[in-house]
Amino acid sequence: MFNTESRISNLMLVFVPVLAIAILTLVESSPAFVQAQAGNDTATLSKNVSSVEMMNEGKSVTYYDNVSGYLATPHNNISTSDKALPAVVMIHEWWGLNDNIKEMADQLANEGYVVLAADLFNGSVAANPEEAGLLASVVRDNPSNAITNLQSAVRYLASLEGVNSSRIASIGWCFGGGQSLQLALNTEPGFPLAATTLYYGNLVTDQQELSKIKWPVLGIFGNQDQSIPVAQIRQFEKSLNATSVPNEIYVYDGVGHAFANPSNDNYAPQETSDAWEKTLAFLKKNV
Repeated sequence: MFNTESRISNLMLVFVPVLAIAILTLVESSPAFVQAQAGNDTATLSKNVSSVEMMNEGKSVTYYDNVSGYLATPHNNISTSDKALPAVVMIHEWWGLNDNIKEMADQLANEGYVVLAADLFNGSVAANPEEAGLLASVVRDNPSNAITNLQSAVRYLASLEGVNSSRIASIGWCFGGGQSLQLALNTEPGFPLAATTLYYGNLVTDQQELSKIKWPVLGIFGNQDQSIPVAQIRQFEKSLNATSVPNEIYVYDGVGHAFANPSNDNYAPQETSDAWEKTLAFLKKNV
C-alpha cells in the first residue's frame, strides 16, 4: 500500500521541473523576451554598422523638386522626443548616395541627430571612377544647382517638427566635403548653419569669401593627399583665422585622399576612428 504523502511528493519532484522548463521555453520564445534580449545583445556590441542597422530605419524623402534624400532619425523617433533635436545635412562622395553614406547617416543619427543625406546626383550611383568623375563634373559645371539643392536640404530639416532649426550643421567627404564648404559660403540668410565639417574636400582660401562663414569649421585631411597639398590646407586655416572663423583643422600623417572610406585602397582605420571621434566632439560642442 502506497503512502499518499510520499506519492504526491514524488510526483511533485517530476512535475515541477517539467513545468518550469515548459514555462521557460514559452518565455524565451515570446516576442517581448526576444526583443528585450536583442536589445541587450545590441548594447554589448561595439559602435559599428551592424548595430546601426539594427537600431535605425531610415527612409527616402523628397526634399527638393523631384530629388529624394535619405532621412535617418535617432532610435527614439523625433515625433516622440521631449526636445527639439539638432540636425545634419550629409553630403556624399563622388560615388553618389550609396549604402555607405546611408550607413553613415544611420550611425550619426544614433548619436542624437536628425540626418538628411542629400543627393546631388538625382538618384545616380557610380559603379566605377569613370562614372563618378562624370557625375561629379556635371555638378561642378552647374554649381548653382548643387547649392540650391543643399539649401533646400537645410530648409527641409528646419521644417521638421522636433528639429531645432538653429542647430543644423553640414558634413561631407571628398566631393561632398567641397560641397559642404560651398554650402557654408552660400547659406541663405534665414537659415544659418551652426557648424560645417569637411573631410578632404576642395578648399577655398580667399579671406573675403571665407569671411561669409559665421560659425565653427572642422577640417579633416591627410598629409599624403595629392589633390589637396598641405600648403593649401595651412593657407585655408590661416585665412579662417584671419577672418576670425573658429576652426579645428587636423592633418593626419601618412594617409592620403579618402582615407576614411573603408572601400578605398587608402583606408586608414585608426585615423578614421580618431577623426570620427573628433567629429562627434566637434558637433556636440557646436550644434
